[in-house]
Amino acid sequence: MDKKGKIYVVGIGPGNKENMTFRAYNTIKESDIIIGHKTYIALVEKIFPDKKTVKSAMKKEVERCEETLKLAEEGNVVALISSGDAGVYGMAGIMLEVAGDSNIDVEIIPGVTSSNASASVAGAPLMHDYVTISLSNLLTDWELIKKRVALASEGDFVISLYNPRSNGRPELINEATEIILKYKSKNTPVAIVRNTGRDGESCDITTLEKMLDFEINMFTTVIIGNSKTFIKNGKMITPRGYKVD
Repeated sequence: MDKKGKIYVVGIGPGNKENMTFRAYNTIKESDIIIGHKTYIALVEKIFPDKKTVKSAMKKEVERCEETLKLAEEGNVVALISSGDAGVYGMAGIMLEVAGDSNIDVEIIPGVTSSNASASVAGAPLMHDYVTISLSNLLTDWELIKKRVALASEGDFVISLYNPRSNGRPELINEATEIILKYKSKNTPVAIVRNTGRDGESCDITTLEKMLDFEINMFTTVIIGNSKTFIKNGKMITPRGYKVD
């Protein structure tokens, strides 16, 4: 009897074993093949050195899913990996679309998001309502992104910025900061967390007025507080409303 293939879309968290869920780890361990962007494959190869891997380049997401489906149709159990959670700016949605007309089962395995992992490094900045906004305008119109930044700022949400600055669009974080400053105090606490859960992890706690003075790149998550967020003992805290003596 032919072996039946299956696809798992796995969120691997920040990329180190310690921040990977048991379910994600065990799913990858039991899979025949791991497929993903070359950056994420490099991370999991350290954890699963004996696994067969297939590497893919940026902007090849649809082709990656098509290759995943083909491997599964050949009878393989395939783990398609994303950093963070596969359903948050990851591969889950694309894979479900590509495999929609096939008879291959697709199961989504959640992971620790960049916002959650970065927040834990900075303290507890996401204790109240927050939004996550990617500043990448590769797939989303920049005018729409600016509108979302403005409305989130006006609504006094904590804001977690993904993809804040790349070599090709270094000015977008500057423009986003100008928008946020229209609605939030210049003294609003900000956490700038780089390489969360990976080699070179670092965190700077600063203010909205000064945040552009710090290194921000594509491996950075920027968390901007709300009007109640404060800093205590070097940790950024957004109170939920509990009474603390």
